[in-house]
Amino acid sequence: MKGSYRKRLAMTNSDRKNVIQEVADSYVDRSLFSGIEWVAEKSGKIILSGKSGYQNFKQKKSIPENAIYRIYSMTKPITSVMALKLVERGKLRLYDPISSFIPSFEKLKVMNPDGSLEDLNRPIIVEDLLTHRSGFTYDFLMGCHVAPLYSERDISDDGNKSLEDKCNILSELPLAYQPGSRFNYSVSLDVLARVIEVVNEKDFGDTLREEIFNPLNMKDTGFGVDDKNLSRLMSTYGASNFKEIMNIGPHKLEETDVSAHNPSNKGETFRRGGTGLFSTSQDYLSFARMLLSGKSENGETLLSRNMVEFMKINRIPETQLPLMLGPLPLAGYGWNLIGRTMLDRGQVMSQTGENEFGWAGAASTYFWVDPDEELVGIIMTQYLGSMWPINDDLRVAMYQAID
Repeated sequence: MKGSYRKRLAMTNSDRKNVIQEVADSYVDRSLFSGIEWVAEKSGKIILSGKSGYQNFKQKKSIPENAIYRIYSMTKPITSVMALKLVERGKLRLYDPISSFIPSFEKLKVMNPDGSLEDLNRPIIVEDLLTHRSGFTYDFLMGCHVAPLYSERDISDDGNKSLEDKCNILSELPLAYQPGSRFNYSVSLDVLARVIEVVNEKDFGDTLREEIFNPLNMKDTGFGVDDKNLSRLMSTYGASNFKEIMNIGPHKLEETDVSAHNPSNKGETFRRGGTGLFSTSQDYLSFARMLLSGKSENGETLLSRNMVEFMKINRIPETQLPLMLGPLPLAGYGWNLIGRTMLDRGQVMSQTGENEFGWAGAASTYFWVDPDEELVGIIMTQYLGSMWPINDDLRVAMYQAID
């Protein structure tokens, strides 16, 4: 014990890089997660990468090269970038009312907690969608008075609805809050995806492939998985649907079927802006790297340097902080046009960067971009609804290894 302690006090750089493997292995060894993969890049060079565990825990299948993951809400930043590309082309403005693209949203009402309805104080605008201040919600958000109405219409868990169908249903339901009045995590990015379809006059999946995936060489990213690539798809564990996510129960490493809301075999038709994409750690690294400069690895500009700086600015007023994800506070963070953004590191209980930003996915995937360190980190695993702090632990392990 004493010798081990002294060794820890005098850790070499190699020891520090081994910490992340030890942390990941501990999660697998305790049967908390099946397979975990990570990669970190600093100043354009990969400095950390590795994996732990299995593609399928029960079958003890090794994690394949270029393993494919359901990234859930890590779809959102990709949708946001596509919207910002349209802003730069003059096809979309942050202050455009969404009803100018989807007329059925002109008649929306707000429902108060007592069930009474009131008119909107102002229209929902594009910025509201990007920052989750639209008044929309999710059916799984505990404590939201409108969430049960979403659940009755199966807003989140029906993978057969088109973006147009989903927006038509949303136009029949009340908002939970006045537009712009508060941050409320929601289906806003699904609505934004439909706006992008209307503005671009093209299928949303085709738009992402042509405008983002192809330029960034994200060859394994899309809304489905081809039969020839199914052998690389990671098994999913935990909750089987979104309604179960916030009902925190025992953490059991039991394989689950999520195809009803996130099908792998409907790549030609399944479209969402806030969830639904499949990707690999290397593909998502290409996307996250682009968020540092706006350019692809070969120098193609996806977003101008000015837009990259503009998109990183917090958009949430201090009066609407801290951000709440259902009952869970996101202390220290605001929200920019891409995702969470660090505002006050003194409120955060886990080591991170001064100006980092990024987001996560429901199946415990996670990424962050640290402009000050020129650092990008990606964490991939597949457990839907976990409350274990795996991403905090792995991010801390990465930071301590980069000095």
